[in-house]
Amino acid sequence: MYILECVDGSFYTGSTKYLKLRIAQHQEGLGANYTRKRLPVKLVYFEEFKRIDYAFRREKQVQGWGQKKKQALIYGHHHDLYTLAACINNTSHKNKKW
Repeated sequence: MYILECVDGSFYTGSTKYLKLRIAQHQEGLGANYTRKRLPVKLVYFEEFKRIDYAFRREKQVQGWGQKKKQALIYGHHHDLYTLAACINNTSHKNKKW
């Protein structure tokens, strides 16, 4: 599973068996539509898994995260991940007045 930072500061999360090849494909505009429109990209984070389905599952998990939570993962601020995962919107059970 890998995270690329695009030229506009956004992140792209993907998974592959061949990381170096996949990054080269992204850089050449042969990757995803998302990165093709935001070149150049740079690899900012990756995790290795024994099986591609584990990497794909992790990819989908991280894709659902917001920008700040992804940055915490990238920069190794693991203590912030729990705080950033907390639901704080108006429909959260924490905001209910029982």
